[in-house]
Amino acid sequence: METLEKIRKAYTEYVLENGKQPTSVFQFAKKLKLAEAEFYNYYASFDAIEADVWLTFFLESKRTVEADDTYQTYSVREKLLAFYYTWIELLKAQRSFVVYSYGRLRGMNADGTMSVASPIARAGVRSRTVNSQVLMPFKDAFNDFARDLLAEGRESREVEPRPFLTDRYPAALWTQALFVLDFWVKDVSKGFEKTDTAIEKAVNTTFDLIGRSPLDTLFDFAKFAYQNR
Repeated sequence: METLEKIRKAYTEYVLENGKQPTSVFQFAKKLKLAEAEFYNYYASFDAIEADVWLTFFLESKRTVEADDTYQTYSVREKLLAFYYTWIELLKAQRSFVVYSYGRLRGMNADGTMSVASPIARAGVRSRTVNSQVLMPFKDAFNDFARDLLAEGRESREVEPRPFLTDRYPAALWTQALFVLDFWVKDVSKGFEKTDTAIEKAVNTTFDLIGRSPLDTLFDFAKFAYQNR
């Protein structure tokens, strides 16, 4: 087992058994028979391990769908659906860790209530927003993936270019990914079947909005009429 994988595995097991991050890098590294200095050759902190885990979830899901020959024949809408279904399927195998980590990032207890230690709770504010450096590597990689899909969608005419809005589409898809994650974490339906429905509705709604609509036709006509008056 490579050292990186060994560290990730040990960290995941620790937080699931103890419900919190290790007390110190020194103690954690010692149990792995690593010098503290050697640990820092791989990760700068425990949050860095967690960030790598989230990024790995994404990269493995993306690699899995792209390795399927039929994926290459899908429309952009179908490709995003396939990614989400594959991603959630992969997360199922690590659900306990995902629930722990996502809850920690949102400042939530395991039962879904706000932790009193959370800065959000101390401020008396409840928020659905996950804004953490831990998710940044995952976010950056996802945004690259989203931009590629959207570029493909513009070529296939599944995505309509719109002034001032097109550049915001990747951010909209990132928000959608967080919605899917949040829904799945809270889903108590058998086999998480409601999550499958949520994914389908979220993706279809998004592509109905960013695809060509009667309003675009009306705008084109108005533009043509104005230019040829």
